[in-house]
Amino acid sequence: MEDRVDAASAWEAKAVRDRPDLCNGDSAGSTLLKPILQGAQALGMGAVAQRVPAAAELFHKANDILGFDLLDVCTNGPKEKLDSTVISQPAIYVMSLAAVEVLRARDGGHDIIDSVDVTCGLSLGEYTALAFAGAFSFEDGLKLVKLRGEAMQDAADAAESAMVSIIGLNSEKVQLLCDAANEEVDEKNKVQIANYLCPGNYAVSGGVKGVEAVEANAKSFNARMTVRLAVAGAFHTRFMEPAVSRLEATLAATEIRTPRIPVISNVDAQPHSDPDQIKNILARQVTSPVQWELTVKTLLGKGLKKCYELGPGKVIAGIVKRMDRSANIENISA
Repeated sequence: MEDRVDAASAWEAKAVRDRPDLCNGDSAGSTLLKPILQGAQALGMGAVAQRVPAAAELFHKANDILGFDLLDVCTNGPKEKLDSTVISQPAIYVMSLAAVEVLRARDGGHDIIDSVDVTCGLSLGEYTALAFAGAFSFEDGLKLVKLRGEAMQDAADAAESAMVSIIGLNSEKVQLLCDAANEEVDEKNKVQIANYLCPGNYAVSGGVKGVEAVEANAKSFNARMTVRLAVAGAFHTRFMEPAVSRLEATLAATEIRTPRIPVISNVDAQPHSDPDQIKNILARQVTSPVQWELTVKTLLGKGLKKCYELGPGKVIAGIVKRMDRSANIENISA
């Protein structure tokens, strides 16, 4: 509980410094939320963006950087290709920022964009949030995301690892479940909570044998169910350590500016304004648990009025609604 209070206090201090109206409960602003790392992608996404010139232009820019036709993969697949880490991460990044342009193009869209006073994104979504906030250009962000996907895929290929969602337990019970599984496996197969998504839904990552032990023991801890995730490996754990040095090198060569609005980090649920600190946070993010539950709780506690989920799927809207049924959230897809 102490960690949550500290995070909320630091967030409030930063928000008051940047936007005094954000913390008084009467903010007229909005929040942009970015989608999940993988699983949000789907064949056919990108069709709406092609009807908005500014959104369609992002796909043309992406093709030059990625070296392939992103829209073709999003439209025609095959699905296995779109689902791969090296493709899905750039696809979701581009799709999310294309959704910004779709929102901007509608009646009153410019005013909505101007009213946004805080943004955040789940895992990969932190990059789209930073791009929206002006911390780096669309092109530089896409280069980072491309490298991130490649580095994470290589790290996943180097070890037998997996992820599983635990449904129906609080985070304390999930930690006890991980502890029990870790007693049954060797060091290389140990597991940890990788994603604090929302109450009753937490992702566990680690070695395959450790994940299997979690699945086998879940019922005895009264979990409602477990769902093995279709991802390349144990994201947001030590298994991604080989990706860190590659990210650090690319981040060091990338110009990052102070965001124009607060961007809440996945690592500590706090906003960061110093460019060097942002680089450090992004490098640490791939091996650190995602603090999404705390992020949403903090936003709701600060009087969140209206938020927009930008990008494919409605995962984030579901999470926010689960935590506060009265929350006003709209999905904008591209």
